[in-house]
Amino acid sequence: MSGFTRDTKYYGDRLVYEPLESEWSRYHANHCGCGQDWLTAHAVPAGFQVLPRGRTGYYALVGPGLTEGVDEEALTTNALWKAVTGTPGTQGWYETVHVVCRGKQAEAARKAENQRIYGPRRERAEKAKRFSRSCPGRTTSSRPSTADRSRTALAGMCVPSTGSG
Repeated sequence: MSGFTRDTKYYGDRLVYEPLESEWSRYHANHCGCGQDWLTAHAVPAGFQVLPRGRTGYYALVGPGLTEGVDEEALTTNALWKAVTGTPGTQGWYETVHVVCRGKQAEAARKAENQRIYGPRRERAEKAKRFSRSCPGRTTSSRPSTADRSRTALAGMCVPSTGSG
């Protein structure tokens, strides 16, 4: 989702606007229809600077009326809207700034929460992967074929492996 942010890891202490590409491309196509890329055809010529976010392909915008010379308590995307669509911005609500804390404690807490939520899922997936490797006749469908059931009956029960491999 598009939004204003401060992310010290990627942008220092700058206020930036991270646009959702599909959303702004759609706005541009519906309101302008020039057939060009909205960033290079409209945003950059209007004075907005594109800041890459590492090597992820994501980016942010800074510029006059959007992140520079604005009241941070009353942020809108009206300046970008006017540049991209050619019509005055009519956004009647104010957006908040999402602050991303990337300090050591905050990152450790984020990783711990991620492990708490996704750790059991990763373990189940790894067990399933080991089990499927230990049963060469096993299919990936939820119900094995007749041939697979016959092979399993003749070979005995598959036992999940306990080691990695």
